Amino acid sequence: MSAAPATPDPASPGAPVAALTAFLLYLVLERVAELALSRVHTRRLLARGAVESGRGHYPLLVALHVLWPLALIAEVVWGGARPGGPAGGWLALFGVAQLLRAASIAALGERWTVRVLAVPGEPPVRSGIYRWLRHPNYLAVGLELVAAPLMFGAWRTALGATIANLAALALRIPAEERALGMRGPPPSR
Repeated sequence: MSAAPATPDPASPGAPVAALTAFLLYLVLERVAELALSRVHTRRLLARGAVESGRGHYPLLVALHVLWPLALIAEVVWGGARPGGPAGGWLALFGVAQLLRAASIAALGERWTVRVLAVPGEPPVRSGIYRWLRHPNYLAVGLELVAAPLMFGAWRTALGATIANLAALALRIPAEERALGMRGPPPSR
């Protein structure tokens, strides 16, 4: 008589690490694709006379997006974070963030980049998701920084990333709005 195959125990350390590995693979592929798209758009915008604003805070955003997954790994692997009952809800919220990001990229088209680039004289985009939300991509990032860690029970990573993101956005959003002529004069280079 053979024993029935054992089902993985979600409370065991192996299950969250396997799920985290799959998530991180998705995240890396998504970020690489976004950076490639941003590079193409950046070249085209600069060829049309775009001016970059907010260079000073850009390294903060890069650091956040590099350190966030590392903190998530540390909290799951060494910090004992484990998915709880609402993990499916957090996964759904992460999915909403991905849809918001896709809607932002689609609405902005060639104007979507990871940097603040504006072609002088071009009005801000007010179509697509931008008809209803002023900064949907930043909302998507904020949701992602909370939902992804909480899928794994990594509340410290969610809290730290949220605080860092709010600090970065306090610099980024005003710079972007000035660059787009939505508020005050454009900043100097």
